[in-house]
Amino acid sequence: MLRRLFWIALLCGSGFAQAREIHHYVFFAHECARISEKSFLDTKRFEGAQLKYTWRELEPKKDGYDFSAIRHDLAYLQEHGKKLWLQIQDSSFDTNHILVPEYIRTDPAFHGGADPQYDIPGDNDAKAVPAGWVGRRWDPAVSERYHKFLMALGKAFDEKVAGINLPETAVDFGSTGKLYPKAFTPEIYRDAILTNLAVLKRAFPKSIAAQYANFMPGEWLPWTDHQYLRSVYQEAQRLGVAVGGPDLLPYRKGQISHTYAMMREYGNGIPKVIAVQDGNYSSKDPKTKKRMTIAQMIDFADQYLKVDYIFWCTEEPYYSRELVPFQNGAAK
Repeated sequence: MLRRLFWIALLCGSGFAQAREIHHYVFFAHECARISEKSFLDTKRFEGAQLKYTWRELEPKKDGYDFSAIRHDLAYLQEHGKKLWLQIQDSSFDTNHILVPEYIRTDPAFHGGADPQYDIPGDNDAKAVPAGWVGRRWDPAVSERYHKFLMALGKAFDEKVAGINLPETAVDFGSTGKLYPKAFTPEIYRDAILTNLAVLKRAFPKSIAAQYANFMPGEWLPWTDHQYLRSVYQEAQRLGVAVGGPDLLPYRKGQISHTYAMMREYGNGIPKVIAVQDGNYSSKDPKTKKRMTIAQMIDFADQYLKVDYIFWCTEEPYYSRELVPFQNGAAK
């Protein structure tokens, strides 16, 4: 029955009919040089670029901020009539990359500054494989430095950038507690995310402040609902922080029960965002069994999620062969 309702929401209309304004950005991640590409600059419906910067690169020394890369990219985009959206990263999906500042890694007061997260087949902790790192968001010492960094970033760029988002809330330390980092619990983690929302909004009261909130450790909706993800969306709505996250996968059960459900329930009155990430372009329409079109993806984002911003990744061949031509055609 639930799936049938989603079919109706997406397919009841005929073809592509965008009923509300959506702001389209290209997510170039760390490939900042690509903002000079002609296909991007010439596509009017691409309002701007979402670029990823790491906490590590922006604070190479304690209290020694280096925002020169952001200033360079912002100036270039403004010169060409485009906007900049920041994504600030403290987590990675690569065991070779730790994204917190080096001084936090080496000072014992910060307990290592970051901890490994895992791929866990079948939710079996015994089979866990390290799959990246996440900053110790729940650690008061690390959080204090992170909040100071966000305030410095806001002082430099609030109102100058279109928006800023913190990375997804999802972290995977397993469900048994055996892989939990020092001083971590799902409740402490939830409280840390709620505090981050308030700090981000204080740092960026004029630009759009957003949190990617997709999954929370310690629960899986709808079966084990401890109100962790729900509380993030409730607090975001109260503070006026934009919500959403990866991925744009219209019929994926995990997203339907988590991100999409929360966006629909708590998204009124605040901006909503969705990211099209690698692998999203190849998702299939369950009715036709064919890969979904760009028009169908936008239909779902618009009509079902009622998003305000879509961040499109540059996965090929979809970006060049399908997205760019579609956006140019729709702009006419």
